[in-house]
Amino acid sequence: MIAKFCQERGLKHQTRQVQAIWPNGKYETYRLHCFSRRNCTGFLDHFEGLRFDPRRDRENGNVQGVWRRAGEYRRVLDLGPPSVPEIVRS
Repeated sequence: MIAKFCQERGLKHQTRQVQAIWPNGKYETYRLHCFSRRNCTGFLDHFEGLRFDPRRDRENGNVQGVWRRAGEYRRVLDLGPPSVPEIVRS
């Protein structure tokens, strides 16, 4: 769904992961879809994502750094519609 959205709009992006850690010790792995600043607004409007600035949000801009989150941990429950890869469809 994300690939189709980006392809239809000519948006170029990279996909990365980051470990998000809250003050209470809870953590989750987030998938990041990285865009140039001018391209991210339409994506955020459509998919309701969170902004992530690697220079600000990773530990001192460290590529391997974690995302130190503030506030209370809340599990992400809206994971989008379920899908089955085409290779396993009958």
